[in-house]
Amino acid sequence: MDDKVKKAFEIMRGGGIVIFPTDTAFGIGCRIDDEKAIRRLFEIRKRPIDKAVPVLASSTEMVENYAEPFESEVRTLMKKYWPGALTLVLSAKTNKVPALVRAGGKTVGVRIPDYNSALRMIRTVGVPILGPSANFAGGKTPFAFSDLDPNLIRKVDFVLRGRCRIKKPSTVLDVSQKPWRIIREGAIKLEL
Repeated sequence: MDDKVKKAFEIMRGGGIVIFPTDTAFGIGCRIDDEKAIRRLFEIRKRPIDKAVPVLASSTEMVENYAEPFESEVRTLMKKYWPGALTLVLSAKTNKVPALVRAGGKTVGVRIPDYNSALRMIRTVGVPILGPSANFAGGKTPFAFSDLDPNLIRKVDFVLRGRCRIKKPSTVLDVSQKPWRIIREGAIKLEL
């Protein structure tokens, strides 16, 4: 394993904040189980606390640890599009997903990225990681390293370089209630 990748994993595992590439865009993240790091991530990004952040997992089993049971149609979507650019909004296990991550609501947006270093980082950390885009709230989504704001880079503990293949945000689909609702059209085109 590359030394820089290993360093990124260690920093994130230890509660630090890392900017990293995914299949869609550069993300900025920390462990889901570290409230101090989560608060710091919100402060760094200047993200309003009433806006939930997406979470990245490495397996469906990991998702099941943080989401309430879901129906078989949702599992079919997971099998078809994960790993990949589909974020599913699921009913959260509120005792495991911090309130700040879900903006005080009862849902959590989750996806499994199709990007080896991100998946290895999540597996190494052992829990899902926060995965919003690596920008200040309302800023331009960074699809290339050169898109990253130098002021944001200065505020984090580590930046892992790499290339995003898709260069489009993920599609966000709320499957927490019927009828399902597309919240954001992105890299994956869905017909409901």
